[in-house]
Amino acid sequence: MKNSILQKYNVPGPRYTSYPTVPYWDESDFTYQNWIETLKKSFVESNSKEGISLYIHLPFCESMCTFCGCNKRITKNHDVENPYIEAVLKEWAIYCNILEEKPIIKEIHLGGGTPTFFSTKNLEDLINGIFCYAEKAIDYDFSFEGHPNNTTRAHLLKLYELGFRRVSFGVQDYSPKVQKAIHREQPFHNVAKVTFWAKEIGYTSIGHDIIFGLPFQEIDDVIDTIEKTNSLQPDRLAFYSYAHVPWIKGNGQRGFNDEDIPKDEVKRMLYEVGKDLLFENEYYEIGMDHFALKTDTLYKAFESGKLHRNFMGYSSSKTQLMIGLGVSSISDSWYSFAQNVKELEEYYKLLEEDKLPVFRGHLLTEEDLIVRKHILNLMCQFETSWKDKANYFEDIPEILIQLKEMENDGLVIIEKEGIKVTNAGKPFVRNICMAFDLRLKRKAPETKLFSMTI
Repeated sequence: MKNSILQKYNVPGPRYTSYPTVPYWDESDFTYQNWIETLKKSFVESNSKEGISLYIHLPFCESMCTFCGCNKRITKNHDVENPYIEAVLKEWAIYCNILEEKPIIKEIHLGGGTPTFFSTKNLEDLINGIFCYAEKAIDYDFSFEGHPNNTTRAHLLKLYELGFRRVSFGVQDYSPKVQKAIHREQPFHNVAKVTFWAKEIGYTSIGHDIIFGLPFQEIDDVIDTIEKTNSLQPDRLAFYSYAHVPWIKGNGQRGFNDEDIPKDEVKRMLYEVGKDLLFENEYYEIGMDHFALKTDTLYKAFESGKLHRNFMGYSSSKTQLMIGLGVSSISDSWYSFAQNVKELEEYYKLLEEDKLPVFRGHLLTEEDLIVRKHILNLMCQFETSWKDKANYFEDIPEILIQLKEMENDGLVIIEKEGIKVTNAGKPFVRNICMAFDLRLKRKAPETKLFSMTI
Protein backbone atom coordinates (compact mmCIF):
# COMPACT_ATOMS: atom_id res chain seq x y z
CA MET A 1 0.00 0.00 0.00
CA LYS A 2 1.46 3.37 -1.01
CA ASN A 3 2.69 5.53 1.86
CA SER A 4 1.07 8.58 0.24
CA ILE A 5 -2.37 6.91 0.46
CA LEU A 6 -1.79 5.99 4.11
CA GLN A 7 -0.72 9.51 5.02
CA LYS A 8 -3.61 11.02 3.06
CA TYR A 9 -6.29 9.07 4.89
CA ASN A 10 -4.67 8.66 8.33
CA VAL A 11 -6.80 11.25 10.10
CA PRO A 12 -8.80 11.26 13.35
CA GLY A 13 -12.13 9.52 12.85
CA PRO A 14 -14.94 7.66 14.66
CA ARG A 15 -15.20 3.86 14.91
CA TYR A 16 -18.94 4.07 14.22
CA THR A 17 -20.45 1.85 16.86
CA SER A 18 -23.28 4.38 16.45
CA TYR A 19 -24.45 7.21 14.27
CA PRO A 20 -24.50 9.97 15.29
CA THR A 21 -21.29 9.34 17.22
CA VAL A 22 -21.39 10.26 20.91
CA PRO A 23 -19.51 13.60 20.58
CA TYR A 24 -22.13 14.72 18.05
CA TRP A 25 -25.22 13.92 20.05
CA ASP A 26 -27.62 16.86 20.25
CA GLU A 27 -28.44 16.86 23.93
CA SER A 28 -30.55 20.05 23.76
CA ASP A 29 -33.69 18.19 22.59
CA PHE A 30 -33.16 15.12 24.75
CA THR A 31 -35.19 14.63 27.92
CA TYR A 32 -35.70 11.73 30.29
CA GLN A 33 -39.35 11.60 29.22
CA ASN A 34 -38.69 11.31 25.49
CA TRP A 35 -36.15 8.56 26.20
CA ILE A 36 -38.92 6.65 27.97
CA GLU A 37 -41.33 7.30 25.08
CA THR A 38 -38.94 6.00 22.41
CA LEU A 39 -37.99 3.07 24.66
CA LYS A 40 -41.63 2.02 24.95
CA LYS A 41 -42.26 2.53 21.24
CA SER A 42 -39.31 0.36 20.25
CA PHE A 43 -40.20 -2.31 22.80
CA VAL A 44 -43.76 -2.61 21.48
CA GLU A 45 -42.52 -2.81 17.89
CA SER A 46 -39.80 -5.39 18.45
CA ASN A 47 -40.02 -7.42 21.66
CA SER A 48 -42.35 -10.16 20.42
CA LYS A 49 -40.70 -10.30 16.97
CA GLU A 50 -36.98 -10.34 17.76
CA GLY A 51 -36.52 -9.75 21.49
CA ILE A 52 -34.16 -7.20 23.02
CA SER A 53 -30.46 -7.02 23.84
CA LEU A 54 -28.84 -6.25 27.17
CA TYR A 55 -25.36 -4.85 27.62
CA ILE A 56 -24.24 -5.04 31.26
CA HIS A 57 -21.18 -3.01 32.20
CA LEU A 58 -19.10 -4.51 35.00
CA PRO A 59 -16.47 -1.83 35.62
CA PHE A 60 -14.06 -3.25 38.18
CA CYS A 61 -10.46 -4.27 37.41
CA GLU A 62 -7.70 -5.29 39.79
CA SER A 63 -5.06 -3.41 37.81
CA MET A 64 -4.87 -0.67 35.16
CA CYS A 65 -4.10 -1.71 31.57
CA THR A 66 -2.47 1.30 29.97
CA PHE A 67 -3.91 0.64 26.48
CA CYS A 68 -7.50 0.82 27.72
CA GLY A 69 -9.94 3.67 27.13
CA CYS A 70 -12.96 2.05 28.82
CA ASN A 71 -14.82 3.25 31.90
CA LYS A 72 -13.37 1.29 34.82
CA ARG A 73 -12.73 1.38 38.56
CA ILE A 74 -9.42 -0.06 39.76
CA THR A 75 -9.62 -1.94 43.05
CA LYS A 76 -8.57 -5.19 44.70
CA ASN A 77 -11.45 -4.90 47.17
CA HIS A 78 -14.04 -7.49 46.16
CA ASP A 79 -16.53 -6.15 48.70
CA VAL A 80 -17.64 -3.85 45.86
CA GLU A 81 -19.26 -6.76 44.02
CA ASN A 82 -22.51 -7.21 45.97
CA PRO A 83 -23.59 -3.54 46.05
CA TYR A 84 -22.95 -3.22 42.32
CA ILE A 85 -24.95 -6.34 41.40
CA GLU A 86 -27.82 -5.11 43.56
CA ALA A 87 -27.72 -1.71 41.84
CA VAL A 88 -27.74 -3.21 38.33
CA LEU A 89 -30.70 -5.42 39.23
CA LYS A 90 -32.54 -2.43 40.65
CA GLU A 91 -31.93 -0.52 37.43
CA TRP A 92 -33.28 -3.49 35.45
CA ALA A 93 -36.35 -3.70 37.71
CA ILE A 94 -37.10 -0.02 37.00
CA TYR A 95 -36.86 -0.67 33.25
CA CYS A 96 -39.13 -3.73 33.47
CA ASN A 97 -41.69 -1.74 35.42
CA ILE A 98 -41.68 0.92 32.68
CA LEU A 99 -42.00 -1.70 29.92
CA GLU A 100 -44.93 -3.40 31.66
CA GLU A 101 -44.79 -6.59 29.56
CA LYS A 102 -42.14 -9.25 30.13
CA PRO A 103 -39.02 -8.62 27.98
CA ILE A 104 -37.78 -11.44 25.75
CA ILE A 105 -33.99 -11.34 25.84
CA LYS A 106 -32.14 -12.37 22.70
CA GLU A 107 -28.68 -11.09 23.57
CA ILE A 108 -26.73 -10.48 26.77
CA HIS A 109 -23.17 -9.23 26.75
CA LEU A 110 -21.14 -8.78 29.93
CA GLY A 111 -18.47 -6.14 29.30
CA GLY A 112 -16.08 -4.15 31.36
CA GLY A 113 -13.90 -3.53 33.13
CA THR A 114 -13.34 -7.16 33.92
CA PRO A 115 -16.53 -9.27 34.20
CA THR A 116 -14.51 -12.15 35.63
CA PHE A 117 -13.48 -9.86 38.50
CA PHE A 118 -16.84 -10.96 39.95
CA SER A 119 -17.30 -14.27 41.75
CA THR A 120 -19.29 -17.05 40.14
CA LYS A 121 -21.93 -16.62 42.85
CA ASN A 122 -22.41 -12.94 42.08
CA LEU A 123 -22.53 -13.55 38.32
CA GLU A 124 -25.14 -16.24 38.93
CA ASP A 125 -27.17 -13.85 41.10
CA LEU A 126 -26.94 -11.22 38.36
CA ILE A 127 -28.20 -13.44 35.54
CA ASN A 128 -30.86 -15.15 37.66
CA GLY A 129 -31.97 -11.70 38.84
CA ILE A 130 -32.31 -10.53 35.23
CA PHE A 131 -34.61 -13.47 34.46
CA CYS A 132 -36.84 -12.81 37.43
CA TYR A 133 -38.40 -10.21 35.13
CA ALA A 134 -37.69 -11.63 31.67
CA GLU A 135 -37.53 -14.75 29.55
CA LYS A 136 -35.02 -16.07 27.02
CA ALA A 137 -35.63 -15.90 23.30
CA ILE A 138 -35.57 -19.27 21.53
CA ASP A 139 -32.38 -18.33 19.66
CA TYR A 140 -30.69 -16.40 22.50
CA ASP A 141 -26.99 -15.52 22.32
CA PHE A 142 -25.14 -14.73 25.56
CA SER A 143 -21.48 -13.67 25.67
CA PHE A 144 -18.91 -12.27 28.07
CA GLU A 145 -15.40 -10.85 28.16
CA GLY A 146 -12.88 -12.90 30.13
CA HIS A 147 -9.45 -11.90 31.44
CA PRO A 148 -7.08 -14.87 30.90
CA ASN A 149 -5.35 -14.20 34.23
CA ASN A 150 -8.45 -14.44 36.41
CA THR A 151 -11.03 -16.43 34.43
CA THR A 152 -11.34 -19.71 36.30
CA ARG A 153 -12.76 -23.00 35.15
CA ALA A 154 -15.54 -22.35 37.67
CA HIS A 155 -16.36 -19.06 35.86
CA LEU A 156 -16.61 -20.85 32.54
CA LEU A 157 -18.71 -23.70 33.93
CA LYS A 158 -21.13 -21.43 35.78
CA LEU A 159 -21.67 -19.04 32.86
CA TYR A 160 -22.13 -22.00 30.50
CA GLU A 161 -24.75 -23.36 32.89
CA LEU A 162 -26.47 -19.96 32.76
CA GLY A 163 -26.71 -20.08 28.95
CA PHE A 164 -23.49 -18.40 27.79
CA ARG A 165 -21.96 -19.98 24.70
CA ARG A 166 -19.59 -17.24 23.56
CA VAL A 167 -16.53 -15.87 25.34
CA SER A 168 -13.91 -13.35 24.27
CA PHE A 169 -10.45 -13.32 25.86
CA GLY A 170 -8.30 -10.20 25.84
CA VAL A 171 -4.86 -11.19 24.55
CA GLN A 172 -3.50 -7.94 23.01
CA ASP A 173 0.10 -9.17 22.36
CA TYR A 174 2.45 -11.88 23.68
CA SER A 175 5.65 -9.82 23.65
CA PRO A 176 6.96 -9.38 27.24
CA LYS A 177 8.21 -5.88 26.36
CA VAL A 178 4.83 -4.80 24.97
CA GLN A 179 2.95 -6.43 27.85
CA LYS A 180 5.09 -4.58 30.38
CA ALA A 181 4.48 -1.24 28.61
CA ILE A 182 0.70 -1.71 28.62
CA HIS A 183 0.66 -3.24 32.12
CA ARG A 184 -1.04 -6.40 30.90
CA GLU A 185 1.41 -9.21 31.67
CA GLN A 186 -0.13 -12.59 30.95
CA PRO A 187 1.76 -15.65 29.71
CA PHE A 188 0.64 -17.68 26.71
CA HIS A 189 -0.02 -20.56 29.11
CA ASN A 190 -2.86 -18.62 30.77
CA VAL A 191 -4.56 -17.92 27.44
CA ALA A 192 -4.12 -21.51 26.27
CA LYS A 193 -5.54 -22.84 29.53
CA VAL A 194 -8.77 -20.81 29.44
CA THR A 195 -9.20 -21.44 25.70
CA PHE A 196 -8.91 -25.21 26.12
CA TRP A 197 -11.23 -25.14 29.13
CA ALA A 198 -13.85 -23.24 27.10
CA LYS A 199 -13.57 -25.72 24.21
CA GLU A 200 -13.84 -28.68 26.56
CA ILE A 201 -16.88 -27.25 28.35
CA GLY A 202 -18.68 -26.69 25.05
CA TYR A 203 -18.51 -22.99 24.18
CA THR A 204 -19.42 -22.69 20.52
CA SER A 205 -17.63 -19.40 19.82
CA ILE A 206 -14.32 -18.53 21.48
CA GLY A 207 -12.77 -15.20 20.55
CA HIS A 208 -9.37 -13.60 21.08
CA ASP A 209 -8.81 -9.84 21.02
CA ILE A 210 -5.46 -8.74 19.57
CA ILE A 211 -4.20 -5.18 19.10
CA PHE A 212 -1.74 -3.80 16.57
CA GLY A 213 0.08 -0.49 17.00
CA LEU A 214 0.87 -0.95 20.69
CA PRO A 215 3.97 0.74 22.18
CA PHE A 216 7.25 -0.99 21.26
CA GLN A 217 5.39 -3.50 19.05
CA GLU A 218 7.36 -4.80 16.07
CA ILE A 219 6.53 -7.05 13.12
CA ASP A 220 8.08 -10.09 14.82
CA ASP A 221 5.79 -9.50 17.81
CA VAL A 222 2.69 -9.55 15.60
CA ILE A 223 3.90 -12.68 13.79
CA ASP A 224 4.57 -14.44 17.08
CA THR A 225 1.19 -13.41 18.51
CA ILE A 226 -0.73 -14.55 15.40
CA GLU A 227 1.15 -17.86 15.26
CA LYS A 228 0.47 -18.56 18.93
CA THR A 229 -3.16 -17.56 18.40
CA ASN A 230 -3.51 -19.89 15.43
CA SER A 231 -2.18 -22.78 17.50
CA LEU A 232 -5.23 -22.34 19.77
CA GLN A 233 -7.72 -21.98 16.87
CA PRO A 234 -10.20 -19.49 18.36
CA ASP A 235 -13.40 -19.27 16.33
CA ARG A 236 -13.15 -15.52 15.82
CA LEU A 237 -10.61 -12.75 16.26
CA ALA A 238 -10.76 -9.03 16.78
CA PHE A 239 -7.57 -7.51 15.36
CA TYR A 240 -7.96 -3.95 16.59
CA SER A 241 -5.99 -0.85 15.84
CA TYR A 242 -4.65 0.64 19.08
CA ALA A 243 -6.62 3.82 19.77
CA HIS A 244 -4.27 6.34 21.32
CA VAL A 245 -6.58 8.78 23.14
CA PRO A 246 -4.64 9.90 26.24
CA TRP A 247 -6.69 13.12 26.51
CA ILE A 248 -9.80 11.24 27.66
CA LYS A 249 -10.44 11.69 31.39
CA GLY A 250 -9.60 8.61 33.43
CA ASN A 251 -7.73 7.01 30.56
CA GLY A 252 -4.88 4.73 31.54
CA GLN A 253 -2.73 5.51 28.50
CA ARG A 254 0.39 6.49 30.39
CA GLY A 255 3.77 4.89 31.04
CA PHE A 256 5.08 5.26 27.50
CA ASN A 257 5.81 8.14 25.15
CA ASP A 258 4.28 9.03 21.79
CA GLU A 259 7.52 8.09 20.04
CA ASP A 260 7.19 4.53 21.42
CA ILE A 261 4.00 4.00 19.38
CA PRO A 262 4.24 2.68 15.77
CA LYS A 263 2.81 5.19 13.31
CA ASP A 264 1.69 5.55 9.70
CA GLU A 265 3.22 2.98 7.33
CA VAL A 266 4.99 1.15 10.18
CA LYS A 267 1.71 0.64 12.02
CA ARG A 268 -0.09 -0.33 8.83
CA MET A 269 2.58 -2.93 8.06
CA LEU A 270 1.85 -4.56 11.43
CA TYR A 271 -1.77 -4.94 10.32
CA GLU A 272 -1.00 -6.15 6.81
CA VAL A 273 1.43 -8.81 8.07
CA GLY A 274 -1.06 -9.98 10.70
CA LYS A 275 -3.97 -10.00 8.24
CA ASP A 276 -2.01 -12.07 5.70
CA LEU A 277 -1.18 -14.63 8.39
CA LEU A 278 -4.85 -14.82 9.39
CA PHE A 279 -5.86 -15.36 5.76
CA GLU A 280 -3.26 -18.14 5.46
CA ASN A 281 -4.88 -19.83 8.44
CA GLU A 282 -8.39 -19.61 6.91
CA TYR A 283 -9.71 -16.69 8.93
CA TYR A 284 -12.01 -14.50 6.85
CA GLU A 285 -12.34 -10.73 7.16
CA ILE A 286 -15.67 -9.70 8.68
CA GLY A 287 -16.52 -6.03 8.79
CA MET A 288 -13.82 -3.80 10.29
CA ASP A 289 -11.03 -5.35 12.38
CA HIS A 290 -12.76 -8.73 12.74
CA PHE A 291 -11.93 -12.19 11.39
CA ALA A 292 -13.67 -15.53 11.78
CA LEU A 293 -13.53 -19.15 10.73
CA LYS A 294 -16.26 -20.24 8.31
CA THR A 295 -17.88 -22.26 11.09
CA ASP A 296 -18.43 -19.22 13.33
CA THR A 297 -21.77 -17.41 13.53
CA LEU A 298 -20.08 -14.08 12.75
CA TYR A 299 -18.93 -15.37 9.36
CA LYS A 300 -22.37 -16.85 8.65
CA ALA A 301 -24.05 -13.55 9.54
CA PHE A 302 -21.69 -11.65 7.23
CA GLU A 303 -22.36 -14.07 4.36
CA SER A 304 -26.13 -13.90 4.82
CA GLY A 305 -26.19 -10.09 5.14
CA LYS A 306 -27.38 -10.22 8.77
CA LEU A 307 -24.26 -8.84 10.45
CA HIS A 308 -25.08 -5.97 12.79
CA ARG A 309 -23.04 -3.37 14.66
CA ASN A 310 -23.97 -1.47 17.80
CA PHE A 311 -22.42 -0.24 21.05
CA MET A 312 -21.42 -3.84 21.84
CA GLY A 313 -19.47 -4.09 18.56
CA TYR A 314 -20.30 -6.61 15.82
CA SER A 315 -23.16 -9.03 16.40
CA SER A 316 -24.47 -11.98 14.42
CA SER A 317 -28.04 -10.91 15.16
CA LYS A 318 -29.89 -7.60 15.28
CA THR A 319 -32.34 -6.31 17.83
CA GLN A 320 -34.00 -2.94 17.47
CA LEU A 321 -33.80 -2.28 21.21
CA MET A 322 -30.62 -2.55 23.28
CA ILE A 323 -30.69 -1.58 26.95
CA GLY A 324 -27.43 -0.77 28.68
CA LEU A 325 -27.24 -1.49 32.40
CA GLY A 326 -24.53 -0.33 34.76
CA VAL A 327 -22.38 2.75 35.13
CA SER A 328 -21.62 4.59 31.83
CA SER A 329 -23.63 2.10 29.72
CA ILE A 330 -25.35 3.33 26.56
CA SER A 331 -28.83 2.25 25.49
CA ASP A 332 -30.24 2.34 21.96
CA SER A 333 -33.96 2.35 21.18
CA TRP A 334 -33.17 2.87 17.47
CA TYR A 335 -35.00 6.19 17.69
CA SER A 336 -32.78 7.56 20.47
CA PHE A 337 -29.65 6.93 22.52
CA ALA A 338 -29.30 7.32 26.29
CA GLN A 339 -26.17 7.10 28.42
CA ASN A 340 -25.89 6.37 32.13
CA VAL A 341 -23.85 8.53 34.48
CA LYS A 342 -20.14 7.72 34.52
CA GLU A 343 -19.36 8.04 38.22
CA LEU A 344 -20.19 5.06 40.41
CA GLU A 345 -21.30 7.13 43.41
CA GLU A 346 -23.78 9.12 41.31
CA TYR A 347 -25.06 5.89 39.74
CA TYR A 348 -25.83 4.47 43.20
CA LYS A 349 -27.41 7.74 44.41
CA LEU A 350 -29.87 7.98 41.50
CA LEU A 351 -30.94 4.36 41.90
CA GLU A 352 -31.51 4.89 45.62
CA GLU A 353 -33.92 7.63 44.54
CA ASP A 354 -35.68 5.11 42.22
CA LYS A 355 -34.50 6.99 39.13
CA LEU A 356 -32.94 5.59 35.98
CA PRO A 357 -29.31 6.84 36.01
CA VAL A 358 -29.53 8.38 32.52
CA PHE A 359 -27.74 11.73 32.19
CA ARG A 360 -27.61 12.46 28.46
CA GLY A 361 -28.83 11.23 25.11
CA HIS A 362 -29.82 12.00 21.54
CA LEU A 363 -33.08 11.83 19.60
CA LEU A 364 -32.40 10.63 16.06
CA THR A 365 -33.83 12.80 13.28
CA GLU A 366 -35.19 11.38 10.02
CA GLU A 367 -31.88 12.33 8.41
CA ASP A 368 -29.93 10.58 11.20
CA LEU A 369 -31.89 7.37 10.63
CA ILE A 370 -31.11 7.33 6.90
CA VAL A 371 -27.42 8.13 7.38
CA ARG A 372 -27.24 5.51 10.11
CA LYS A 373 -28.46 2.84 7.67
CA HIS A 374 -25.75 3.72 5.15
CA ILE A 375 -23.00 3.69 7.76
CA LEU A 376 -24.23 0.36 9.15
CA ASN A 377 -24.27 -1.09 5.62
CA LEU A 378 -20.69 0.03 5.00
CA MET A 379 -19.43 -1.21 8.37
CA CYS A 380 -21.21 -4.56 8.11
CA GLN A 381 -21.33 -5.38 4.38
CA PHE A 382 -18.77 -3.04 2.76
CA GLU A 383 -21.43 -1.60 0.47
CA THR A 384 -24.54 0.56 0.53
CA SER A 385 -27.29 1.57 -1.88
CA TRP A 386 -30.03 4.14 -2.36
CA LYS A 387 -32.01 2.19 -4.96
CA ASP A 388 -34.81 2.29 -2.42
CA LYS A 389 -35.82 5.97 -2.57
CA ALA A 390 -36.37 5.90 1.21
CA ASN A 391 -32.59 5.65 1.57
CA TYR A 392 -31.85 8.63 -0.65
CA PHE A 393 -31.19 12.07 0.85
CA GLU A 394 -30.29 15.41 -0.67
CA ASP A 395 -26.59 15.31 0.31
CA ILE A 396 -25.88 12.19 -1.80
CA PRO A 397 -24.55 14.14 -4.85
CA GLU A 398 -22.09 16.05 -2.63
CA ILE A 399 -21.02 12.82 -0.95
CA LEU A 400 -20.37 11.24 -4.34
CA ILE A 401 -18.04 14.12 -5.25
CA GLN A 402 -16.01 13.33 -2.13
CA LEU A 403 -16.13 9.61 -2.85
CA LYS A 404 -14.91 10.17 -6.41
CA GLU A 405 -11.47 10.94 -5.04
CA MET A 406 -11.60 7.72 -3.03
CA GLU A 407 -12.61 5.88 -6.20
CA ASN A 408 -9.58 7.35 -7.98
CA ASP A 409 -7.45 6.02 -5.12
CA GLY A 410 -8.95 2.53 -5.57
CA LEU A 411 -10.89 2.47 -2.29
CA VAL A 412 -14.49 2.35 -3.57
CA ILE A 413 -16.48 1.60 -6.71
CA ILE A 414 -19.25 4.09 -7.41
CA GLU A 415 -22.28 2.50 -9.04
CA LYS A 416 -25.44 4.07 -10.43
CA GLU A 417 -27.29 4.00 -7.10
CA GLY A 418 -24.75 2.89 -4.55
CA ILE A 419 -21.12 2.23 -3.69
CA LYS A 420 -18.97 -0.80 -2.89
CA VAL A 421 -15.78 -0.87 -0.85
CA THR A 422 -12.89 -2.58 -2.65
CA ASN A 423 -10.48 -4.97 -0.93
CA ALA A 424 -7.92 -2.15 -0.97
CA GLY A 425 -10.51 0.12 0.63
CA LYS A 426 -11.44 -2.13 3.56
CA PRO A 427 -8.69 -0.75 5.83
CA PHE A 428 -10.15 2.73 5.11
CA VAL A 429 -13.80 1.93 5.85
CA ARG A 430 -13.86 4.48 8.70
CA ASN A 431 -12.80 7.17 6.22
CA ILE A 432 -15.47 6.05 3.75
CA CYS A 433 -18.13 6.25 6.46
CA MET A 434 -16.91 9.75 7.31
CA ALA A 435 -18.01 10.85 3.82
CA PHE A 436 -21.61 10.10 4.93
CA ASP A 437 -21.20 11.62 8.41
CA LEU A 438 -23.14 14.84 7.93
CA ARG A 439 -22.85 15.94 11.55
CA LEU A 440 -19.06 15.60 11.50
CA LYS A 441 -18.81 17.52 8.20
CA ARG A 442 -21.08 20.33 9.36
CA LYS A 443 -19.12 20.91 12.54
CA ALA A 444 -15.48 19.87 12.48
CA PRO A 445 -14.16 19.11 15.99
CA GLU A 446 -12.22 21.91 17.65
CA THR A 447 -10.47 19.56 20.07
CA LYS A 448 -9.20 15.98 19.94
CA LEU A 449 -12.14 13.57 19.89
CA PHE A 450 -11.17 10.49 17.90
CA SER A 451 -8.26 8.11 17.39
CA MET A 452 -6.48 7.93 14.04
CA THR A 453 -8.24 5.88 11.36
CA ILE A 454 -5.21 3.91 10.15
